[in-house]
Amino acid sequence: MTSSGQGGAPVPPSRTAVGTAPQTDRAVVDARPVLRVPCARDGRTFSGVCHGTLGELFQGPLRHEGEQRIALVSFPVDRHSWVHFTRGAGPPGALPAGEKTARAAGLFLERYGLTLPPGRWSAHSDLRVGVGMASSTADIVATLRCLFRIFSLPYDPRAVIEVLSAIERADSVFLDEFALYLSDRHRVVRRMGTAIAFHTAFITEAGTVDTAAVTPLLLRHYLRRSADYERCLTDLLKGFSAADPAAVARSATTSAALSQEVLPKATFETVLAHREEFGADGVFVAHTGCLVGYLFARRPSPALKDELSGFFHTLGHQCSFAQGGYG
Repeated sequence: MTSSGQGGAPVPPSRTAVGTAPQTDRAVVDARPVLRVPCARDGRTFSGVCHGTLGELFQGPLRHEGEQRIALVSFPVDRHSWVHFTRGAGPPGALPAGEKTARAAGLFLERYGLTLPPGRWSAHSDLRVGVGMASSTADIVATLRCLFRIFSLPYDPRAVIEVLSAIERADSVFLDEFALYLSDRHRVVRRMGTAIAFHTAFITEAGTVDTAAVTPLLLRHYLRRSADYERCLTDLLKGFSAADPAAVARSATTSAALSQEVLPKATFETVLAHREEFGADGVFVAHTGCLVGYLFARRPSPALKDELSGFFHTLGHQCSFAQGGYG
């Protein structure tokens, strides 16, 4: 669930605030010992990298602990966010420039009882902001991965979840596998491995979606179509269990079509109508974003890429190609 409106209310970077984040499992946030970790020599650059998403293969309702929650299966893409820290090239204790990445760094340092050495931050991203590519979450995770490397600490997904829960709703980009994930609870419900991969052709429609603003609308829609979403998710999970990309693509198409009823994409119906013509296995969207595209279990030929590009151009959009998933 990725849009420019996901950020949660600010939480000051204190151990108490992090350790009692109400939307995170208690087991995740148990206090850790304060560490004193030496940093490397001046001049060395440390980097953290995190992939983004092309929206979701599923977004819909899931009953969890007696309440209806919004669950999603993010669609990871081979595009990334990078964060770098060069030791000794700047003032001591400087935080990254971005508001959320600075907050993430502060929470990390507070959690471990550490202080940054002198150095300079820099960043780069392939991910567009506010369209459904999880750019904000990827920036935070890349920052945290960089910090783990600066202090020679092992990467700890529990610490990442703890920091994310204090900042925003999030996608599961901190994992390197598919997962059924509750973005508001920061809860991994089910891990689904790395056996599924797709080639994609996609476009980005204009505009952004404020996730927080549309959440009540989504929940009402989910209540009306709960049985359809339940079947869709069941079929999707079966497809992952069988490592069957065609089955996963069919379920992703169903989820996208259900989303069209509540947060419609201008080009979706046309894209769906031409799926068989292009031999695509399915259609995907950023459910609360602006992405629409085709899923291919096999790499499209150069000639097919030409045809897809011309088709999307007639819809007024530039086509992009990227590999999604892990297989």
